[in-house]
Amino acid sequence: MTDLYQSQRVMRSLRRAAMQRGVVAVMDIGTFKVACLILKFGVSDGPAEGSGVGAMAGQAAFRVIGAGTTRSRGVRFGEIAAMQETERAVRTALQTAQKMAQTRVDHAILCFSGGDLRSYGLEGMVELEGDTVSENDIARVLDSCDVPDLGPGREVLHAQPVNFLLDHRSGLADPRGQAGRRLGCDMHLVSVNADVVQNLVHCLKRCDVEVAGLAAAPYVAGRSALVEDEQELGAAAIDLGAGTTTLSIFIKKHMIYADTVRIGGDHITGDIAKGFQIPYSTAERIKTFYGGVHATGQDDREVIEIGGDSGDWDKDRRTVTRSDLIGIMRPRVEEILEEVRARLDVAGFDHLPSQQIVLTGGTSQIPGLDGLAARILGQQVRLGRPIRVQGLPQAATGPSFAALVGLCQFAACPQDEWWDFGIPAQRFAARPLRRAMKWFRDNW
Repeated sequence: MTDLYQSQRVMRSLRRAAMQRGVVAVMDIGTFKVACLILKFGVSDGPAEGSGVGAMAGQAAFRVIGAGTTRSRGVRFGEIAAMQETERAVRTALQTAQKMAQTRVDHAILCFSGGDLRSYGLEGMVELEGDTVSENDIARVLDSCDVPDLGPGREVLHAQPVNFLLDHRSGLADPRGQAGRRLGCDMHLVSVNADVVQNLVHCLKRCDVEVAGLAAAPYVAGRSALVEDEQELGAAAIDLGAGTTTLSIFIKKHMIYADTVRIGGDHITGDIAKGFQIPYSTAERIKTFYGGVHATGQDDREVIEIGGDSGDWDKDRRTVTRSDLIGIMRPRVEEILEEVRARLDVAGFDHLPSQQIVLTGGTSQIPGLDGLAARILGQQVRLGRPIRVQGLPQAATGPSFAALVGLCQFAACPQDEWWDFGIPAQRFAARPLRRAMKWFRDNW
């Protein structure tokens, strides 16, 4: 735990250093594509105030000056499966963005959807050392949150305070300077498989780039696709990617739940390739141009030429109807949505005051998907697009770039987390003993 705490603090320092130099890269390493944007700070209209606790709550002004996208290679389910192929794809996207920006970047902030994300809700309570809440009091109350046993090989990716309590008052965003006796905190913690993160960091180092920050894809996609009212009242952002489908729940402008379903658009493409006995690339093209989830009588008469260059005239001139294509795609789409529905039920999404669901990601562009999702997930479903960012190329404004655009926000305005406060190192040494004493009290 101490090593992670220190490494996250180092990443924060690298981010500040990169911003002082003026440029930093943000990168989304996904199953279908590797996308990179280069941000230049201090060239926008002006800073905007963000939400959160601490000095980093204000958003820095920035502009996109470079962009690069390439087909992802060596990535499955949002995790690196072949290091050399992934390195080649990362280099291609990074070099394209640097060429467009006419500058070199040494630091990058990453988002990813793999690693088997898991959410935990923690709480802590301490007595104030003085009459008012100080920075040290916030550090102590965050440290008092009893971190559960995450399991072997797992580390903390996000540890964000989402609510503060001061005596009888709750819902405080920043209690510093306020008078009281007892300070409490609710914290949302996201854990991840440490090996997945280590592989991503190692891949970037092989490309001569230092990692200045890490973010979970559902978190940044939610920040990008949800409007301010949805983040305040409660909403779920579902990012339908190629290898995974991620979901995040926001309320009071804080993420309170994140999860990943290891099914995505690639599985739909694979079903088409197997069902029609065609190459994967042909199946992807057919899905993109003719795909859907609702069949009508007209679809029985709409003929799709499969094509091919196998040399077999009969095989290369085969045709299928759009109804046949929809018949293959719909069961897999329903499976994805049913799995998402199960995860939302586990998270208690039905108890939120607003139950808005926003679909984003490349797979969300399948025609008719929003209507099918409304029947499975609930009536309040809409398609979401990422927010507008100054200098963002038109090609990067679609739903498939929601996580990358949200990562730009995360780079300019990260929410304060556990490691942004100076928790003394000796407190970590006392943590196992304190956990043992708690077990003794509860079970003796």
